[in-house]
Amino acid sequence: MGYHVSSLDELGDGYGFRKVRQPLGVTAFGVNALVFPPRYTGPEHYHDHQDELYFVHRGTATFTIDNQDHEVGEGGLVHVESTTPRRVSNRTDEDLVLFIVGGKGGYVERDGQLTGPEELERRQGLSPREATT
Repeated sequence: MGYHVSSLDELGDGYGFRKVRQPLGVTAFGVNALVFPPRYTGPEHYHDHQDELYFVHRGTATFTIDNQDHEVGEGGLVHVESTTPRRVSNRTDEDLVLFIVGGKGGYVERDGQLTGPEELERRQGLSPREATT
């Protein structure tokens, strides 16, 4: 059984990439954090193979895709297919922190298994309860 625990602060400081995959032993997909300084315009880019999912952890990101700007605040998510050119920028006076997952090959399907019968109640505790009248 393998696992690693870390934080963005432990993975580096300053602006730029915080490599996540190697320090945490992730092999199934690409993953990085990216810290932009205020008023930074990122490079327009695309990928040959991997789609990217961006999560705005802190700040506000501007995603420019197909000549359209999309402002995305904290907690926001953006998925961009591999060959779609995109630019991510920080047009604010605050730092921007993104968490980015990249992958290819498609969805693996739901394959989670509970480790015991008592775990079913815990999982069901997250589901909305229907009102009984």
